[in-house]
Amino acid sequence: MPGAAPSASIVVPTRDRAGYLDVALDSIAPQARAAGAEVIVVDDASRDRRRVAEIAARHGARCEHLLQPQGLNAARNAGVAAARADLVVFVDDDVEAPPGWLDALLAGAAGAPDHDVLGGPIRPRLEGAHLRLCGREDPPITALDLGPDDADGEVVWGANLAIRRRALDRLGPFEEGETGAGDEEEWVRRYRGEGGRVRYVAAAGLDHRRAGRDARLPGLAAAAYRRGRTARRYDERRGQAPPPAAELRTLAGCAWHTVRRRCANGPIMAAHTVGRIAEALDPAPDGGPDFLSGRSGNVVGRRAGLAAAADLALDAREALTGRRGRLRRAAAEHPPRRRVLVLGIERPEHRQLAAAARAELARSRHDVEVALAPPRPGRGKFENLNALLARHPPAGRDWLLVVDDDVRLPRGFLDVLLFCAERFDLRLAQPAHRRRSHAAWGVTRRAPDSVVRETSFVEIGPVTAFHRDTFDALLPFPDLRMGWGLDLHWAALARARGWRMGVVDAVAIAHRARPAAATYDRDRAVAEAREFLASRPYVPRHEAERTLAVHRSW
Repeated sequence: MPGAAPSASIVVPTRDRAGYLDVALDSIAPQARAAGAEVIVVDDASRDRRRVAEIAARHGARCEHLLQPQGLNAARNAGVAAARADLVVFVDDDVEAPPGWLDALLAGAAGAPDHDVLGGPIRPRLEGAHLRLCGREDPPITALDLGPDDADGEVVWGANLAIRRRALDRLGPFEEGETGAGDEEEWVRRYRGEGGRVRYVAAAGLDHRRAGRDARLPGLAAAAYRRGRTARRYDERRGQAPPPAAELRTLAGCAWHTVRRRCANGPIMAAHTVGRIAEALDPAPDGGPDFLSGRSGNVVGRRAGLAAAADLALDAREALTGRRGRLRRAAAEHPPRRRVLVLGIERPEHRQLAAAARAELARSRHDVEVALAPPRPGRGKFENLNALLARHPPAGRDWLLVVDDDVRLPRGFLDVLLFCAERFDLRLAQPAHRRRSHAAWGVTRRAPDSVVRETSFVEIGPVTAFHRDTFDALLPFPDLRMGWGLDLHWAALARARGWRMGVVDAVAIAHRARPAAATYDRDRAVAEAREFLASRPYVPRHEAERTLAVHRSW
């Protein structure tokens, strides 16, 4: 009957996983058509929105687009707002639903009218992987198996979840601040807290897939690390986080499991635990404007000692593998000799550090002009930099480096930085921070076994490299005193123009003289950023912390 409500609204949130989405819709859409259900794809601001829309249209699904990446729960809420059915079914974009899945779920809902939340089995499937798993531990991706019979349960997972509209109206939306572990669980616990019942529908099972690199050990370990961080965060919010010593004991157990059982789940579980430990030592940002990192980034006290030990371990690994020497030899020959302009503001209290930086830059084989000048009274950082630009125009240069006066540059810094930036076609680049270095953005800290990471963002300091292709768009700098948020605006411009940007882990700098932004009035800096970004595009915090690709060789 025209205009009749569909039997179910199937909501599929997605972001940058077009291949997975295509497989999911290929399995779900025919079942939806046969059952009179609708399919709604919610695109959480994928980089290739057109492709997502094309895939959705090809399978007869509606497509809703979020203008900025907001996370899985925000996409679920957008799907609920667009849904027309009484029963809203949520699936992940990396599932494959066998024939009969939707019919079984609808039958389960019809047979349990007093249950507002239902779900089914989630079967993990690693495609093309040849991992030896001992079977004693949970699979390395989300799974659910409550047995062969329908039953009441405590929780079902968002990869295969159905909720009646009346419960969504009564309890409100998913908590958009929840990401990763606990994202759907928080809502289900609210529902159960008011006496709601959860039904497990044994026949409504689907497959949860990993394919290609995602199904191999490095991809599974990286995903486990991210889940570990969010799991620790979720446990802390509930007051159930174990002390770090307990996490370390778990890590030791993972190592023993790997050796004793010769099981690939050992390193994956270890990565999860390392993520939990990393979150305990360096908590993720919590609240505040989305153009700030949400962290102080200061490395002091016990944390400084642990960070210094991590740096020593990474330095030793680079020396033992010979990677540092190979990089310097490669950088001695490529790229061709470049013309480089280095600008910075030099304060009297940092004269010695600035002199050391000058000396290191002078060792480069490139044609380098270093222009450091004292700040002019009453002017902010970028106002002073613009005055320097007026006296030292960048025209005819291949690269512009903006360098703070309180950083320690490693030996061979500039040659390796430019080699890596040009090898990976970066238009905006920065050296990574050492672990023992004041850095507000976690994505900028040195990563093990990485040469370059392509990222969504590089920061405004302490060292930023601009390729000549960016000069017309980014120079001169806006007349800002402190410049908070400017780097997030650069990130949006880079995305719009197709520029690659990244963090060069091969040359990690130390920023220890004083914490980031220690000389700024925070309230004034935030107010300046808010006004500047009000009329300009920018990449929000959760997107800025994203790593797009890791290059481990060159």
